[in-house]
Amino acid sequence: MKQPTHTIPSREEILGVFRDAGTPLDAATLARALKVKPAAQEVLGRRLNAMQRDGQISAGDDGIYSLADSGGFIAGRIAAHRDGFGFVIPEEPGPDLFLNDKEMQKVLHGDRVLAKVVGTDRRGRPEGTIVEVVERANTHIIGRLLNEGGVWIVAPEDQRMNQDVLVAGGPGKAKAGQVVSVELIEQPARFQQPTGRIVEVLGELDDPGMEIEIAVRKFGVPHVFSPNALKQANKLPNEVRDPDLMDRVDLRDVPLVTIDGEDARDFDDAVYCEPVKLGRERGYRLLVAIADVSHYVKPNDSLDADAIERSTSVYFPRRVIPMLPEKLSNGLCSLNPAVDRLTLVCDMVVTSKGEVTAYQFYPAVIHSAARLTYNQVAAVLADPKGEEAQARPAIVPHLLNLNEVFHALLGARQERGAIDFETTETYIVCNPMGKIEKIIPRTRNDAHRLIEECMLAANVCAADLLIRHKHPGTFRIHAVPTEEKLNQLRTFLKQTGLNLGGGNKPSASDYAAVMREIKERPDAALLQTMLLRSMQQAVYSPDNVGHFGLAYEAYAHFTSPIRRYPDLLTHRAIKAILLGKRYEPKGLDVSKLNTTVSNATRKQAAKDKLEGKAKNEKDLTIWDALGVHCSANERRADEASRDVENWLKCYFMQDKLGESFTGTVAGVTTFGIFVQLDELYVEGLVHVTGLGQDYFQYDEARHLLRGERNGKTFGLTDRV
Repeated sequence: MKQPTHTIPSREEILGVFRDAGTPLDAATLARALKVKPAAQEVLGRRLNAMQRDGQISAGDDGIYSLADSGGFIAGRIAAHRDGFGFVIPEEPGPDLFLNDKEMQKVLHGDRVLAKVVGTDRRGRPEGTIVEVVERANTHIIGRLLNEGGVWIVAPEDQRMNQDVLVAGGPGKAKAGQVVSVELIEQPARFQQPTGRIVEVLGELDDPGMEIEIAVRKFGVPHVFSPNALKQANKLPNEVRDPDLMDRVDLRDVPLVTIDGEDARDFDDAVYCEPVKLGRERGYRLLVAIADVSHYVKPNDSLDADAIERSTSVYFPRRVIPMLPEKLSNGLCSLNPAVDRLTLVCDMVVTSKGEVTAYQFYPAVIHSAARLTYNQVAAVLADPKGEEAQARPAIVPHLLNLNEVFHALLGARQERGAIDFETTETYIVCNPMGKIEKIIPRTRNDAHRLIEECMLAANVCAADLLIRHKHPGTFRIHAVPTEEKLNQLRTFLKQTGLNLGGGNKPSASDYAAVMREIKERPDAALLQTMLLRSMQQAVYSPDNVGHFGLAYEAYAHFTSPIRRYPDLLTHRAIKAILLGKRYEPKGLDVSKLNTTVSNATRKQAAKDKLEGKAKNEKDLTIWDALGVHCSANERRADEASRDVENWLKCYFMQDKLGESFTGTVAGVTTFGIFVQLDELYVEGLVHVTGLGQDYFQYDEARHLLRGERNGKTFGLTDRV
């Protein structure tokens, strides 16, 4: 006869009852609240005793249990390492808490926990134990289905998920070696592996595009539009209709053009410039026309719901996951040539010194005169009488006007001391199977910079309009570098004979001065990388603190509403201002927004709270939540794109095993060096065991490894 089994509530469920009750409880009351059957109450008692031993609850002589004082506990999120150990990244100011591999058996990467310090590890770091798992971060895991001794398991593709998942109910139609998605039905515990059921079979690991299928699920990127959103998109017209032109400025006779990459499909922006007289001086009228997405995507409709969930388009080699359905992103909203399109225009007056002295925003209809590429425009600017110029003579004068205003704006950029990082971007060329054929550098020319300066000018005007009218919005903010990062940077620069000015509060111009100083150095690229690493990440927030890198007092994203949700929010705010109204996002379920902030942001927020700079909970608005949500989803998109590129690069290098390459040390850690290979533009790890017969010590301040016996060093910018 089969023995009955008793389901005992988890520690998290028990603690939840205490929190909801807000008062001490006896075992009988707990059992009723948790629906524990009489036959299982003895086992419940043992679990309560274990929780008392671990300091989660306390018990009086009368048998009444209560929540233990949480003082001395550390709340934070799990950051797992592929080697089995991990850390608790605290929500309050303080060092990360090391967790050994046994403690990590209780959790998965991203889980929110309550932990306590139990000592220090061999490196002197505080070491802890997990007291409570407050929130589970993972509902599904992607991995390969394997059969080990008759037991079906899924080995996660994400190496930070360092526990295999036991498969409940068998593999179904899935075959060994295939990539599958499992829904977790039991989370890990100290003596229990996570268990899940297969809910989706993605296919074979080598299938074309599999790396993208894995990444979108691994990082939780929404990649299927809801039926309601598609239904709404299909109901939209294929072209601009006469009623759409009401209350719009007609700019169809103005030869605006789009300038984008060769492979671009969605065109957010079109530009036009003409010279004007400003007193006795020459000035410019610069028009930046941006797709009027807000005309078609209304607050809280189905398209808006999908757009806010995505927050951004995600770009992979050979594939884009758009924020909006293709009917809008590549059709009705895209500023394609020779068709009428609705836009929101930033109309600016720019002096010969690059100062915007006046601007206005208004809805308009345009008729793009041409779809140009960066290379075509760069060729025209380099030779106004050359082949490219002769192919489009009517547009050349306007391109030359754009070039003049570009140089004026560029002069203003240099005058205000904005940092101009010139990084080498790469472009992956794939074969028909979706694998890398070659990796080539993508060089920026004057056409790229021209469009960038025009967009920056319009974005600054958008931010200024919000501030002038005291209207809330999602500003694009870039805070000053932290004291910790500055100290690390100064120590490193000192070793290379460089110095960052500005004392404890350097400005963007101080960074720009270092950039000019290193421009001709052979190690300029990696020195620039160190400067970049010292900075904070730009995020979206209603609290305008300026943009450090661009040296702007206020900055907002306005120019890409087809692919960025914050830009769409900015458009709605601007339109409200033009109508003498205010736009306030309503009807949003804040609990469904992504509020996962980066570790660096979490630590800065904790520091602000300690110094009394943080907002009170009651002062947090929907704009705060949207800022965090859009920032988190931007990071999610970047991580997914980077993951796919790294996967493809690993596949690309498979047939090069045993070959020798030269490269530059691009990163140094305790366990080895990262080397960027010449010509291939691939970066990989050389483990410390491959550096020679010696014991290498890591010098964090100087970013190098030094051999104890022979004194050999491996540092940033070294050639190997």
